[in-house]
Amino acid sequence: MRIILLGAPGAGKGTVAELLIEKYGIPQISTGDMLRSAVKAGTDLGKQAADFMNRGELVPDALIMGLIENRLQEPDARGGFILDGFPRTIEQADQLAAILTKLGMGLDLVVNLEVPEDVIIRRLTSRRTCSNPNCQAIYNIYTKPSQRDGVCDKCGSPTVQRDDETEAVIKKRLSTYQEKTAPLIGYYERNPAYCSVPSLVAGEVIDAIVQRLNR
Repeated sequence: MRIILLGAPGAGKGTVAELLIEKYGIPQISTGDMLRSAVKAGTDLGKQAADFMNRGELVPDALIMGLIENRLQEPDARGGFILDGFPRTIEQADQLAAILTKLGMGLDLVVNLEVPEDVIIRRLTSRRTCSNPNCQAIYNIYTKPSQRDGVCDKCGSPTVQRDDETEAVIKKRLSTYQEKTAPLIGYYERNPAYCSVPSLVAGEVIDAIVQRLNR
């Protein structure tokens, strides 16, 4: 089971991926998570990526394509995977197609998650993340607040708003998405594996995905 989740920042790709992991037992592969880990670890890749991420810009392909190819060959991904927010450009989609062909893999489903921009801004500006690098629990001040304001329930560390989740940076990210990533919809619409679903309620998204896979 090989699935790509498309959608703007804050469209709910991570939440949908978690539910798919529970249902199908396949790993979520998120370049954002991998890059943020590299940033925290202070690797050369992380230092280069941090400048782009904090400005709300896309990380150059040269920094991530090799990482993706290696990840798809790890044992837990051999039975399937969920690509969360990748590819982000048509160029990346072409390179991913070449990698999948090289590895003898195909796609079962490409899902575009539809969410209005005002909902996305509210979702992302209300996120709070545990500042403890060994915890990184995620909260939402409206829908999933911590029991004590500003304090992580799991480890007691302060929760913070990430630099790339302020309103100014989010609007920049959405502008970048519309310019560089939204054209992927047209790219994948020609693929029989493509479908587009509203992403306001995660459970309804999963129902739509399951129905499509069971056709």
